[in-house]
Amino acid sequence: MQKTNKISNNFASGKQLAVLIDPDKCSSKQIMHVVKESVKARVDYFLVGGSILYNSLDECISLIKAESNIPVILFPGNAMQISDKADAILFISLISGRNPEYLIGHHVIAAPYLKRSGLEILPTAYILIENGKKTSVEYMSNTKPLPSDKPDIAVSTAMAGEMLGLKFIYLEAGSGAEISLTTQMISQVKNNINIPLIVGGGIKTPEDIHRIISAGADIIVSGTAMEQDPNLLGSLVNAAHLKE
Repeated sequence: MQKTNKISNNFASGKQLAVLIDPDKCSSKQIMHVVKESVKARVDYFLVGGSILYNSLDECISLIKAESNIPVILFPGNAMQISDKADAILFISLISGRNPEYLIGHHVIAAPYLKRSGLEILPTAYILIENGKKTSVEYMSNTKPLPSDKPDIAVSTAMAGEMLGLKFIYLEAGSGAEISLTTQMISQVKNNINIPLIVGGGIKTPEDIHRIISAGADIIVSGTAMEQDPNLLGSLVNAAHLKE
């Protein structure tokens, strides 16, 4: 039996920050430090996942849960990255690409387990945008990102995702992106959809957050910056005015 729609309802409740934790890029000590700083900064969500995952997903989530009550949302790279220790899962369809495995294939494999898991399902249209270098997502999914200078393509793709019934749009520049998404692209996508917009990739400074929030993003995802300096969390949250 699935959990309540608490997280999906909260996604529409104002500007929020999610911290992405990749178990393969952080030691247990680093994870605990990021979590403690996130609690102090009053971060809204943790996203947990990665391209491959050599390290234990369950162990990572257990570490997070031991140190905080912040909801944990799975951000899976494939159908194997599922754990009922989390609270919810971004059920991602990579609609910017044309690889059927990432449009529906992995979902068919995961669906029976997810039905039994009790995880809250967050149907998400995932749109990968080029960022100046080839990302792990691009390589592992065998798909091409949308061009960063063609916001009209991103807009049409996002509109199609909403029309298909997906509940969230995730614009992604990719982990460790050299450049974050343009204000023009974010604002045009937001102005043409009626569902929450998640933005991630290349977000490293309070100025990045402020620009992306001002352009219309509802949920901002920061990962690489947190791995390098968890002490940034407080300034990023303050920059977005995420909390009263």
